[in-house]
Amino acid sequence: MPSPKTKRACVILAAGQGTRMKSPVPKVLHKVGGRAMIDWVIDAAQALGCDPIVVVIAAGADAVRAHVTARLGEAAIAVQDPPLGTGHAVLAAKDALAGFDGDVLINLADGPSLGAAEIEPLFAAREAGADLAVLGFETPQPGAYGRLVIAGDGQLSAIVEAKEASPAQLAIQACNSGVMVAPRGLLFGWLAKVGADNAKGEYYLTDIVGIANEAGCAVRAAFAPEAAFKAVNSQAELALAEAAFQARRRQALMDDGVTMLAPDTVHLAFDTRIASGATIEPYVVFAPGVTIESGAVIRSFSHLEGCIVRAGALIGPYARLRPGADIGEAAHIGNFVEVKKVKVGKGAKANHLTYLGDGSVGAGANIGAGTIFCNYDGFDKFDTHVGENAFVGSNSALVAPVSVGAGAYTASGSVITQNVAPDALALGRARQAEKPGWAAEFRAMKLARKQR
Repeated sequence: MPSPKTKRACVILAAGQGTRMKSPVPKVLHKVGGRAMIDWVIDAAQALGCDPIVVVIAAGADAVRAHVTARLGEAAIAVQDPPLGTGHAVLAAKDALAGFDGDVLINLADGPSLGAAEIEPLFAAREAGADLAVLGFETPQPGAYGRLVIAGDGQLSAIVEAKEASPAQLAIQACNSGVMVAPRGLLFGWLAKVGADNAKGEYYLTDIVGIANEAGCAVRAAFAPEAAFKAVNSQAELALAEAAFQARRRQALMDDGVTMLAPDTVHLAFDTRIASGATIEPYVVFAPGVTIESGAVIRSFSHLEGCIVRAGALIGPYARLRPGADIGEAAHIGNFVEVKKVKVGKGAKANHLTYLGDGSVGAGANIGAGTIFCNYDGFDKFDTHVGENAFVGSNSALVAPVSVGAGAYTASGSVITQNVAPDALALGRARQAEKPGWAAEFRAMKLARKQR
């Protein structure tokens, strides 16, 4: 996106209480695609070149403050106290924009589906001469949305709330999104004239449309697809926004050459990266931080987070890759295998019932079923390293810190507590003893007791 000719700032309204969410988590911190809704809105502002970005929060919204401050700094916070409507919320950002000279974008923190591409037409309208540009959308079922009343010359003359609209206005399919752009000076001048003479005693942002018209200013509407406006006010709407995100990402990945045999069953995160030529089987979950290279196959019912799967690797079914897992080319991580913070070398295999936590597995090594990296002593984590082409026998417990040298073997059922030299065989188990006839005598004794 080219650099804007006029400086841009953004005010994000995040002071709503979100009572309809019925959740202890603030509304704007609920996640879509594994990311807080407000982060999607900040992303859009940054992609549009907005600087500064001011987030208006409610008094006492400590969790939202902490989240925004961690990303943008304390200077990005403005507090609306008490909450007296959307116009009053924008006024709360006035001091934070005191030294700014340029266009101000007003956006809503609960609209994660609205991206930079959908907002850019607002700035285009400003460059074309509009003093105030309002973003709208058209829908055959406008319902309770405010209607955009547009004159024949393109002037947006009013925004009429549905409950106050005439039958003719209710028939209008152009609806208000609540997103708009205006120069800082004009914006706060209009807001100073907004009154609270209404049933709620609140200052409404939409009133500036009428005020701008009375001042002879050019007010224009720009439009984006209806699908971009997925404001979230309830858990049901959050689910709809998530579904819309998932559908977009799945389609984009398939368009790029990723094979998904049942795409509706695959759950993606905002930063999931899957290369063309990879195959994703049904019922796979990608939490944040996953990269899949070309030719890899992720089999059904696997869960991946914070990991990388390199070219040609085979994962699952029923595998779990946790943060720090780095699965090498053509490696196999099979059913009911969990990997955490382990680098698995090229062609290595751990095909069944295994936990690999903290360490490394060398290229070509084989990890037998039931193997455990015993990495935690109740206080600290320690590493386990298995060398290239080593063979770890089934049901081995490798007690970290420990290493198994290249080409070495561990006997099945061993508890390995000391380093194993390359090409050696390590046995860490008791010598087998046998008592002839013991089982028959044991059964006879138990039956006799039961009969008594």
